[in-house]
Amino acid sequence: MSGFDAIAVARRVLGAEADAIRQLADGLGAEFSEAVEAIFEAKGRVVCTGIGKSGHVARKIAATLASTGTPAMFVHAAEASHGDLGMVGEGDVVLALSKSGDVRELADILAYTGRFSIPLIGITASRGSALGKASTIVLQLPDAAEATAYVGAPTTSTTLQMALGDALAVALLERRGFTASDFKVFHPGGKLGAQLQTVGDLMHKGAELPLVAADTPMPQALLVMTEKRFGCVGVQGSDGKLAGLITDGDLRRHMDGLMDHAAGQVMTASPQTVTPDTLAAEALRLMEERRITVLFVLDQGRPAGILHIHDILRAGVV
Repeated sequence: MSGFDAIAVARRVLGAEADAIRQLADGLGAEFSEAVEAIFEAKGRVVCTGIGKSGHVARKIAATLASTGTPAMFVHAAEASHGDLGMVGEGDVVLALSKSGDVRELADILAYTGRFSIPLIGITASRGSALGKASTIVLQLPDAAEATAYVGAPTTSTTLQMALGDALAVALLERRGFTASDFKVFHPGGKLGAQLQTVGDLMHKGAELPLVAADTPMPQALLVMTEKRFGCVGVQGSDGKLAGLITDGDLRRHMDGLMDHAAGQVMTASPQTVTPDTLAAEALRLMEERRITVLFVLDQGRPAGILHIHDILRAGVV
């Protein structure tokens, strides 16, 4: 189309939605904190509901909450009137989304929460709407125009709902002290699962470890180094802790009279190590930064495992 500027339209839409999100952030008050505490204290689940585009957003919010430690599920507002209200029980909190707050499909679930004293958090632009009046806590959206000014299709309003849902999920995540290890439990597969694996998940241990005592003659240490195939051998002190590491570089530096030395005389003391709970991604960063291919894994100073860079790459941690 002659004279049509798609980039200008995109920038106008993104600018309008960014402005609306700033309004939402500036307008947050005590009711947001109350909503977080109500969900945090709930014995059951967060039941997210809505209709149309708000329903799609509610489904996404339920998925985000569930993956970050807050038990949640989605119930379609229309289906709730045909038996799905049975999914909402004592101890649950209902999170209902509707820009206008007056959609008829929400009527039954609003009545149900009132009848059985189930906490209802309403996300709506109208505090005086049916949803606003029925809600225990109202999270009010700012009065921002949709990006489709002449059509009125949900755009800015659903962006605000999505952003507010993310804000709730992250606030609850931090309220619970939810960690990367917890997150990993809910994301065992795919890229996220790989990135959240720990060194303890990938390391070699037991009889696979290339270890010798500090007084081990170098001929014997070399045999262990060759047999275990990690290109190095760890040296333990009399207390069982890792005292040092022998690599190919150490061998080259001590070529003169190497076989007359003991392992403790050739090793590099205090090598770079990690612990079993170190994220594999962090171990990879250390390897790349130090230009090394192997890390010993220590538990209270004692060798618990060994990790090669190939172990991390095979696991998809990139």
